[in-house]
Amino acid sequence: MILSVSGIKKSFLPHEVLKDVSFHLEDKEKMALIGLNGAGKTTLFNILLGKINPDEGSVFLRKDAVVGYLPQVAEYESDNLVEDELLTVFRPLMEMEDRLRRMEQQMQQDASRELLDAYAELTRVFEQKEGYSFRSRVRGVLNGLGFDEKEYTIPICRLSGGQKTRVMLGKLLLQNPDLLLLDEPTNHLDIESLTWLEGYLTGFRGACIIISHDRYFLDRLCTKTMELERGVATVYNGNYSYFIEAKDFRKKIALREYEAQQTEIKRQEAIIRDLRGRGQEKFIKRAQSREKILDKMEVLDKPIEQQKAMRLHFTPAIESGEIVLKATQLRMGFDGRDLFRNMDFQINKGERVALIGANGIGKTTLFKLIMGQLLPLQGDLHKGVNVFPGYYDQTQENLDPSKTVLYEIYDAYPQLNIPQIRNILGCFLFRGDDVLKDIGALSGGEKARVSLCKIMLSNCNFLLLDEPTNHLDIASREVLEQNLCSYEGTLFFISHDRYFINRVATRILELRVDRVVNYLGNYDFFTEHRRIEQEVMAQQRPTENKISFAEQKMAASELRKKKARARKMEDTITRNEEEIDEIKAKMLLPKYYNSASAYKELEQRMQQLDDENLHLMEEWDLLSEELAAYEREAQI
Repeated sequence: MILSVSGIKKSFLPHEVLKDVSFHLEDKEKMALIGLNGAGKTTLFNILLGKINPDEGSVFLRKDAVVGYLPQVAEYESDNLVEDELLTVFRPLMEMEDRLRRMEQQMQQDASRELLDAYAELTRVFEQKEGYSFRSRVRGVLNGLGFDEKEYTIPICRLSGGQKTRVMLGKLLLQNPDLLLLDEPTNHLDIESLTWLEGYLTGFRGACIIISHDRYFLDRLCTKTMELERGVATVYNGNYSYFIEAKDFRKKIALREYEAQQTEIKRQEAIIRDLRGRGQEKFIKRAQSREKILDKMEVLDKPIEQQKAMRLHFTPAIESGEIVLKATQLRMGFDGRDLFRNMDFQINKGERVALIGANGIGKTTLFKLIMGQLLPLQGDLHKGVNVFPGYYDQTQENLDPSKTVLYEIYDAYPQLNIPQIRNILGCFLFRGDDVLKDIGALSGGEKARVSLCKIMLSNCNFLLLDEPTNHLDIASREVLEQNLCSYEGTLFFISHDRYFINRVATRILELRVDRVVNYLGNYDFFTEHRRIEQEVMAQQRPTENKISFAEQKMAASELRKKKARARKMEDTITRNEEEIDEIKAKMLLPKYYNSASAYKELEQRMQQLDDENLHLMEEWDLLSEELAAYEREAQI
């Protein structure tokens, strides 16, 4: 067990955030921490990190355990370049590498036994600590997290918030702590990077607690789920899908037991009243006896009712034509660089189409072209008859930060009166004085709900949604999914939420630089089809693959031979040095220095050993450089 938490309570007056939180975490366990926004997830992380103290309860962390923490927003500045920032994790290895280089230079002038021994020992430690591969590990992590090679040399201070978070995540993964606390690690990652991170964390030897709204990520990675609901923690031994089923089953059982007990309590109370009403002493004693039994009964609490979720309903005001959108040979780019080209696709009435692709490929740009906010460099983009689009912008630029929530809606839809708007905003969880908050003071999730409210009221028949699940908690995402699945208009959306894509999409368009690839199905269909495509491509290049595999085997075999040769040379040099020391000792004995022939024989042998060592050291230097270069170039 690496972590044990018992009876944690925490209040920020007048609110009790955590009422009863107890759980434990074993080595290598991956646990999802879920709950509505404001449920206390980040507060619990801060308690585990020792940043704040609980009002009650205890936290036990295994002695000498190293904890790594990824906050939701990276708040640090550095003048280091991206790659150099990650290399700071391996500063001891870099210093060891510098010492080895200095010793190699020194050995060219002074090849003493002490220096050779020190060099051999340092090389052994360097290799044991995987010193020859740390640079390639850094580049592997940067590549996995979606950094292009030209971004390796950008100063940290010039990165966006999302890029800084990815750099911070990369450093944490390379530090290899015993316990990782990750607060929304999937934010700012495209689907390829999410898949890479899943694989990396699956093989991670430490334990993890993960706060995330990415249900697909939690399903594939976590083996334990803990829900925070109204300050109470409940642990389920399974992934997110198991949690959904188990929670529903547990609530049904708890409600049935509660109702059965309440029925029994009411029955006993009725009997007690009847017995007391008879007025006779023997009946009163029987009534008192039943009252004592009731007093000793452990009364069950009523199961927590589901907190109110956002309510919305998208209704098109008018039916569109059969063809909603058609793109022909569309090309777009900036500063002389194409984002995409040769784009041909069509969206028909009633379809729910997901647009996916790497970060920076131009997905949001395409939506702005559809809305007429940008003009293409080439090609044609045509909207069909009676198509009225509604655009959800992930940056919320359509909201005025100086307006209140109430007047943001009123100014957009003046035909509605204030009571009507208040009722509508209530469906989006804005109640009472919440509607008087300034847009600029809202959280990301609150802004998302305002934008969804505006787009719902537009009654458009072509929804363009750019990352609609960002900032929404899981309950709100599920409400959005349900409504979009029953939407009678046409839907075109961008999302990195694979669970959301899987439930909503009936077709997927994958945007690549030189074309759009069409997949007629949801995300599971897409991943399976991509896997088959890769297998087919591999079968179409059998010779190339076999040659590549053979080359890899040959390279690995050659590397093993060179390492064995280096070790053999080191052993020979050591034996020769020992024999030279023995010869020097013999030269001091009368038996040898009084005999010219014997003394000369010792001199000749010592010269022979010196010459052999000089030759071996020259060969060993060349071989060491080859091995070091190979390891630096090697990929994980």
